[in-house]
Amino acid sequence: MEERKGLYKFNEIEKKWQEQWEANKTFAAVDSCCDLLGAWADKPKYYVLDMFPYPSAQGLHVGHPEGYTASDIVARYKRMKGFNVLHPIGWDAFGLPAEQYAIKTGTHPAATTQNNVDGMRKQIKSLGFSYDWYREVNTTDPNYYKWTQWIFLNLFNSWFDEKQQKARPIKELPIPAGLSEADKQKFVDDHRLAYESEMPVNWCPALGTVLANEEVVGGVSERGDIRLSESRCDNGYCG
Repeated sequence: MEERKGLYKFNEIEKKWQEQWEANKTFAAVDSCCDLLGAWADKPKYYVLDMFPYPSAQGLHVGHPEGYTASDIVARYKRMKGFNVLHPIGWDAFGLPAEQYAIKTGTHPAATTQNNVDGMRKQIKSLGFSYDWYREVNTTDPNYYKWTQWIFLNLFNSWFDEKQQKARPIKELPIPAGLSEADKQKFVDDHRLAYESEMPVNWCPALGTVLANEEVVGGVSERGDIRLSESRCDNGYCG
């Protein structure tokens, strides 16, 4: 049968160009101190950030590429206009489903999470988005979350100086005279940029964890229809 003229050979063309993009680091953002791609380091910078997907065993759903297509259009347009574009992708990989699957099957969540990430990475790459895969992020990677912990500790150990309009070390906080030791501690804690406070939470005894409001439907857990109990506990907050 004669091949129709103008037929787009999707598998052949997409595979060819995606391999070239990866080999040539076509979509890699360039650090200002780096010689990679030469003059690109001096271009104006533009940051295009997608909401990182949760790496589910079911893989991508139609809502993922719908949103990613819009942001990818912006990223490609800005590159064509001469911007040094940072367009990363990653995985918001901590989650209750992985924990529950691990409890049910005895499989370490690190293994199942990595398998899910590998599957979804393959799916996303097949769509040909212009992500900088050299800056791929995984929130379960210790090399990532050590920095979120570092940020939180710095917030906890800082206060905001209204006069200087910047954060300063908590040890430099002026403390009013005449306060008791307990009141001094309360005064310091009340000025921290990150603080601890007791608040009501959605405690799920069967799952052994606190649920977000989005995971609760009609007073029961979205997963398992488990009735929640009223509870209060200490949590960290940023203010």
